Amino acid sequence: MEIPESEHFRSIFYEHYPAVRRKLIALVRDEAAADDLAQDVFLRLYRNPPDDPAALGAWLHRVLTRIGYDYLDKKARERRLQSKQELMYGTEASPPSGEELMLRKLDQEDVREWLDELPERDRQALLLRYSGYSYAEIAGELGVRAPAVGTLLHRATQRLKATASKSLPQMD
Repeated sequence: MEIPESEHFRSIFYEHYPAVRRKLIALVRDEAAADDLAQDVFLRLYRNPPDDPAALGAWLHRVLTRIGYDYLDKKARERRLQSKQELMYGTEASPPSGEELMLRKLDQEDVREWLDELPERDRQALLLRYSGYSYAEIAGELGVRAPAVGTLLHRATQRLKATASKSLPQMD
């Protein structure tokens, strides 16, 4: 098949484009990408048409399948690269600045002061919970029944919030 004349190519394009686009959408699951890939299929058809015009449908299907799979492979490589970069650069966070360290230290000191104002049992319950202890372990440490731990933690948290709100400047 020779390079198609514009009118002949236009008729082939209008006849086959909807099916090519539909198949690409089903393959790549992205309409915008399918539109671009369908254009690539017809660009290849224009530049290098099949030798047998009767085999045009099979030729289009083979080319769209190759183009679709190449696109999917490229996307998979990009995702793998991105996850490698996230692993590589995500764990190597820059060290905190002096200002950030100072603010953290001040925050920790404030929390310690607020905890010191709580009753001993509330302070113990909160420290155990935020140290990763389970409700059963907290119950064992404090000598209470396991079902009471949730209520105890809730009340201790409410007291801590009240203590903190007293010492923080009020915003109007």
